Amino acid sequence: METTNTASGLPLSDIKVIELGQLIAGPYCGQVLADFGADVLKIEPPGKGDAMRQWGQSDPSGKPIWWNVIARNKRSMTLDLRKEAGQNVLRKLIRHVDVLIENFRPGTLEKWGLGYEALSEINPKLIMVRVTGFGQDGPYSQRAGYASVCEAMGGLRYVSGYPDRPPVRVGISLGDTLAGLHAALGAMMALHDRSRTGHGQVVDSSIFESVFGMMESIIPDYVLAGKVRERSGSFLPGIAPSNAYPASDGRDVVIGANQDTVFSRLCEVMGQPGLAQDPRFVSHRARGDNQAELDAIVATWTRTLPAKQIVDLLAAAGVPCSLIYSAPEMLDDEHFRARQSIVNVEDSQGQVIPMQNVFPRLSRSPGKVRSAGPALGANTDHALQQWLGMSSSEIETLRTAGVI
Repeated sequence: METTNTASGLPLSDIKVIELGQLIAGPYCGQVLADFGADVLKIEPPGKGDAMRQWGQSDPSGKPIWWNVIARNKRSMTLDLRKEAGQNVLRKLIRHVDVLIENFRPGTLEKWGLGYEALSEINPKLIMVRVTGFGQDGPYSQRAGYASVCEAMGGLRYVSGYPDRPPVRVGISLGDTLAGLHAALGAMMALHDRSRTGHGQVVDSSIFESVFGMMESIIPDYVLAGKVRERSGSFLPGIAPSNAYPASDGRDVVIGANQDTVFSRLCEVMGQPGLAQDPRFVSHRARGDNQAELDAIVATWTRTLPAKQIVDLLAAAGVPCSLIYSAPEMLDDEHFRARQSIVNVEDSQGQVIPMQNVFPRLSRSPGKVRSAGPALGANTDHALQQWLGMSSSEIETLRTAGVI
């Protein structure tokens, strides 16, 4: 494969990955691995490609924008896995691969003769990362599982929103991204295990469990204390003051001052130092018991000042506080700029696309955004030539048959 976007020196530059996943969860796993240098070959259906090529906003020329983020640093190859010839090509590619990412419904790859048992016979060191809604087994495994329904099952929806209204969703596909992150983490652990044992394995990352795993202590809270965590809106019950508060200019600021020493500093800034010794607010539990009253006191103060001044005052005093950022504030913020949290990447036509940088940061071998999302099938010929040594005539035969 061509090496125009070199990953030399990046921590995963010696790892080869095939990504069969589509939409968000599987491809986000591939994005994370590619960001840190893995050579990710994304395999897409000929003619139409990943559905993510059509999702989200389009730029003024009609090209999809999100694709450039979730497919960044990857290469694209077209291959029809529903055809026997396409399945045979994948079997040959597997000999050269460390990790295979897939997010088909359980049993799909097995139906094509491409399950883990079959592929691990070809490559015993293969790590297969399987991302699904409900996991590879269990009574719900065959159900279709998008982030929305898996967030509901995993408990996130129940606690999201206000108590007097139906549950709401976060404005992103959080469950998909969490499953992709857990999948990438699983791939890293499996690679480490392989370095000791020489054997590959399956990584099973379900969306519902990726959400469920982030739900703190909701299960023992219920079993041991009889407490079901409910929706509470913009605050967490018993954690105060920690909420969004109105400023004089119509904006809101988020203040988190629930720790004793931090609360004392907030009281000083508000000009009410005695509040820190008030029996209603003197301890964490007392503040939680009198949460509504305390929030009203803080809001009365914040309404007297513009949002930016509140943030500046509290930041200087060591009190956690922030404006509520949207995209324009992120692009205009000095900290985003200083940290290079947003980077500009050129697509194949030279259009500059700003996007999130690579996270987390490594001090010696940081990841890098090397390219935007590729055109459909841009790297098909290179993959077949350089991985499998196919001739031009062999490749043309596959193309004529609609396999690529």
